[in-house]
Amino acid sequence: MQEAAGVLKEGFLVKRGHIVRNWKVRWFVLLQDKLLYYKIEGGKKEPSPKGRILLDGCTITCPCLEYENRPLLIKLKTKTNTDYFLECCSREERDSWALDITGAIHAGHPVQVQELHRMKNTFKLLENISLHHIVERICDSSTGIKLTRNLAQGNRYKETFTGSALVDWLISNSFAVSRFEAVTLASMLMEENFIKPVGARSTEATRYSDLSEQFLDDSTALYMFAESSKKNISSKEELQFNISELSGTIVKQGFLVKQGHKRKNWKVRRFVLRADPAFLHYYDPTKEENRPVGGFSLRGCLVSALEDNGVPAEGKSKTQEL
Repeated sequence: MQEAAGVLKEGFLVKRGHIVRNWKVRWFVLLQDKLLYYKIEGGKKEPSPKGRILLDGCTITCPCLEYENRPLLIKLKTKTNTDYFLECCSREERDSWALDITGAIHAGHPVQVQELHRMKNTFKLLENISLHHIVERICDSSTGIKLTRNLAQGNRYKETFTGSALVDWLISNSFAVSRFEAVTLASMLMEENFIKPVGARSTEATRYSDLSEQFLDDSTALYMFAESSKKNISSKEELQFNISELSGTIVKQGFLVKQGHKRKNWKVRRFVLRADPAFLHYYDPTKEENRPVGGFSLRGCLVSALEDNGVPAEGKSKTQEL
């Protein structure tokens, strides 16, 4: 009860194992001096924590780009030099966890907390910075940004990267100290025609008059290097789902506990809700492949809010047709 009163934040995160380097979903609870994590059995949190991370003397790295197929990582290093890798479901969720954990680590040092909040929205580019040097580093085959295939309005583009991925890379490689600063630097790269927007979302943002608003720190905004601007559309992609299903606007994403169809067991999945067209897809967060393991159209669906026993509450209308 005493721990419940001091909870700062809680939710699902994907944690890398210490001995076997696999990835498991755990329920994390952030307290003032430690981070607890619990196993989920039968769709519910176990009463006792599986482990704990003491925050005293911890250092945090965010963004952490040590795993190229897991771009939403937070790395914690304890004062005993134990590394913890925690993955979130979105860039916004990752940054929120990182800020709260950092605040807990420095809770006894209010001056440092104030400095963290000040840096979040400051702009101070490195003196005599060379955009050509930055682009050379970004394009490096071993340490540069990872280029991937992405969808935009039903079209598939090769060798692209997202706005949030570039912001993460700039911070991780010490070209910027805050997301605000990295966005401004990325806007300069775009203004000087080193990179260019791809698709309607990122292209529309270039119409803003303010330079800092023309580049989107967003996981759905696509960009590519200017010399690689040729659009690639393929109808023979090895996808489990139709391209049109995955081309809708992402409305919401997060971890949910889902009941299986055959075995009726419960597993944590990362769900992505899309509109136009309306689909709900779910992914296995323990796997590195960023492709759905299931999904369905929401057209004609019935949505019901259920009680703990799995049936709608009596006397209350909780069913809605989509």
